[in-house]
Amino acid sequence: MAHGFGIIGCGMISRFHSKAVADLKDAKVVACFDSVPAAADKLAAEVGCRAYHQLERMLDDKEVTVVVVGTPSGAHLEPAVAAAGAGKHVIVEKPLEITLSRCDAIIQACRKNKVQLSAVFPSRFHRSSIAIKRAVDAGRFGRLTLGDSYVKWFRTQQYYDSGAWRGTWELDGGGALMNQAIHSVDLLSWFMGPVSEITACCDTLAHERIAVEDVAVATLRFASGALGTVEATTAAFPGYLKRIEVSGSKGSAVMEEEDLIKWDFAEPAAEDEEIKRQMQARVSTGGGASDPSAIGHHGHARQFRDVLEAIEQKRSPAIDGAEGRKSVEIILAIYQAAELGRSVKLPLAADPVLEARKRKGK
Repeated sequence: MAHGFGIIGCGMISRFHSKAVADLKDAKVVACFDSVPAAADKLAAEVGCRAYHQLERMLDDKEVTVVVVGTPSGAHLEPAVAAAGAGKHVIVEKPLEITLSRCDAIIQACRKNKVQLSAVFPSRFHRSSIAIKRAVDAGRFGRLTLGDSYVKWFRTQQYYDSGAWRGTWELDGGGALMNQAIHSVDLLSWFMGPVSEITACCDTLAHERIAVEDVAVATLRFASGALGTVEATTAAFPGYLKRIEVSGSKGSAVMEEEDLIKWDFAEPAAEDEEIKRQMQARVSTGGGASDPSAIGHHGHARQFRDVLEAIEQKRSPAIDGAEGRKSVEIILAIYQAAELGRSVKLPLAADPVLEARKRKGK
């Protein structure tokens, strides 16, 4: 079955979406839309698809069966709901949305219209991520004790000045955590399990004219009893590869970008030698550490393939709406803990602190 993709939002990330679709043998980008007509026209010329200047007209295109939403983070809800209402399957770039209520509205719209929904977290499809998850599920780490993620990246002032939505609560939904470190937050919770309690500090230390944090530190307690940390910044020159560490009573692993650089277990397994052989031929890109465009599209392609298989097999995608919501909730809890100056327990009941901050324009 062939699938026609429609891209909503024709900024930088749309180029990675179109490359990912091009890697799939039974899929093609057939249409695109952007609220800025020239942006849609430019992408259409590059990809060889139809450009639409009205979203409704693109959603009326019968050749479009799947849409990819790549608008600013706080503007995912409206096009996602419209696409679901038009009977299109929906893939939403991270974060799913910037508040829990907006995430839930997307999830409910897709459920109501019986279409698939997937939140984009391509890092889960890296071979290294899958190896760690399988080792966790097999009990190879023993008792999980620590789970840590570090995203020490660098963004220039020009990066934030390049778009009016960047660095705002209303459309970016946050800073180094919600925009950059959310992939690591997602992986950490996937490996370690649900988070039960968070304490945190956030601040803006190195950038001007932004309302959001450029540095954040949080301590986590997981439901399993394990502890963890999240460090995120866009103010660490020159920017380093993101790093995740999983530690337990019988094993530990360290992933840097998409490479495993440590893989140590008390009880050896057959796959260890192959994993260590792959570790010697590291393949990481810059991972966006200092340049947001320095990322690969292969993770996107694997995730898009999973979505198409889910459509055909009538099952949920590996990363459905509920999975995509988890990292948003953790980050919102970090913001609340930092704002309130005390620990915050999960699950959250609502988005009160974030909504209050937006109203005050903080």
